[in-house]
Amino acid sequence: MSFFSSPFDSPSFRLEWLAGLSKKLLGAGTKNEVLDLIDEALSVPQPGGDQGVLEGLAALYRGQADPVGGVFDQVDRVGRKGLPEVWVGDTSVLASDVVNAAGRSVTRMSEAFQGCATVLLTLSDAIGAAQLKDEQGRGQLREQKKMLGGKDGFFDNLHENDEEEWDRKNAAHFGSSAVDLMHAAVADAQEATRIAARDLNKWASEARAGKMETSELTAVDKLMLADTGVAGADTDLNEILTAGDLSRASARMDLLSLDDETAMERMLAKSDSPQERAYLMKALAAGHSVTEIEQFQAKIHGKDPAWLRRHLTPVVTAKDSMKDEGLAPDGSNNNKDYVTFDGQRWIQGGDGSEGTCVASSTVTSRAMVDPVYALGLTGGPDGQQDDPDAFRQRLVAEQHRLHTEGDGGKNWGGMGPEGQERINDTNVGSATGTDYSRQDLNSDADRRAVLTDVEKSVAEGRPVPVDVSGKEGAHAMTIIAQEGDMLQVYNPWGETTWVSEDDFINGHMGKASNSDLPNAYSVYLPQ
Repeated sequence: MSFFSSPFDSPSFRLEWLAGLSKKLLGAGTKNEVLDLIDEALSVPQPGGDQGVLEGLAALYRGQADPVGGVFDQVDRVGRKGLPEVWVGDTSVLASDVVNAAGRSVTRMSEAFQGCATVLLTLSDAIGAAQLKDEQGRGQLREQKKMLGGKDGFFDNLHENDEEEWDRKNAAHFGSSAVDLMHAAVADAQEATRIAARDLNKWASEARAGKMETSELTAVDKLMLADTGVAGADTDLNEILTAGDLSRASARMDLLSLDDETAMERMLAKSDSPQERAYLMKALAAGHSVTEIEQFQAKIHGKDPAWLRRHLTPVVTAKDSMKDEGLAPDGSNNNKDYVTFDGQRWIQGGDGSEGTCVASSTVTSRAMVDPVYALGLTGGPDGQQDDPDAFRQRLVAEQHRLHTEGDGGKNWGGMGPEGQERINDTNVGSATGTDYSRQDLNSDADRRAVLTDVEKSVAEGRPVPVDVSGKEGAHAMTIIAQEGDMLQVYNPWGETTWVSEDDFINGHMGKASNSDLPNAYSVYLPQ
């Protein structure tokens, strides 16, 4: 066993190396140079991965689906019996609600087992195909090497007749094509692995109730908190508590003093709706003290779920929001959803007139992860207001505060990367327990490589700022969600839309803004 890593352990390095060898072969001027380059190519490791291991893991996951199906049948039978209004758990939730939540949880579990099995089988097939393509390339290289024969000696190398020149050029040409096959094999395996990582990370984030490891809540309480969605919206796309929220709330619950823990349980128990309970836990996840959460509950207690949605959840994702409805004349998606409070958009400058895109994106990101902060903007100091004009004044004032904090430009225009990183750290990272780090994206390869980290972050509920540019300037937006190969983007022009991974990689981010701003040139990743 070697304890030292090789540069070839990196697929990106292998791709770069093989691309270089392919070009060098076409320019090789001697038989010996061609032979040396062929040997270099043959020394590059083939794409890794064991199909048998992957297929075995897939079978293991798939084998768990049938027992889960049996559990669902039992839960379904209980649900159809018509339960009395019995309160269960420390937070006093209805037994009928628990059974319904359990049914949905079991369904998700079955989907997760089946989904993971499919992901692994797809990866196995892709790895097998890549290894076959790699071997085809190697076989062609060996043929060219055999055809050329051994290396020339010093005197042989002094003169090359027409036949020898023909053989050398043929070997170089076919050798270059063979190396291209090996290059394609590495690229195929790398992309298949990236997609598998994306999908497995997403399934892991969907194992929601298990994120709450605290012993201070019953299994029933954890199940209900993980299952609660925004009122009047598709729950799977709009859970109040993200995977990251659940983990942080659980950890912070365990750190509370006995008095604070008792106070927190009392607040949860007296909540009038599952949504109220979930927002209280989201406030805990965002780092608020129990005293602050008590003040927060005093403002929201007794409000109906629609009021809570309007005041505490800036972005609500519509079920049809991913439908492709073509492009508008400015190059943006036709299918966009406005982000509003009582008709007033969450938009930079209150009307789109200012250049505070960085600060405005950060304000909305913070409101998405911190309901106490969101209520301060929508409901004012007493949390009771429903006035779009007053909201606009508070929103713009907060955008200006962050713009100033980040040393933004004069006349409310522009902000440098240091300021952008700083205000995301102090405002969003402080709520999610992370620091942000800028990552430059100078090529399609850079954008492809960063996708796994971007998608893992948003699956856990941590927004990822993204900067885009074009000939006319630059703009800041935020990636806020991921489903399959689609990314949901919040644009501080007051709207959200979905773009594909290919759009992100290949310079089509204008779909989330306009055609003047196609290229993603940096992201800020939570660390």
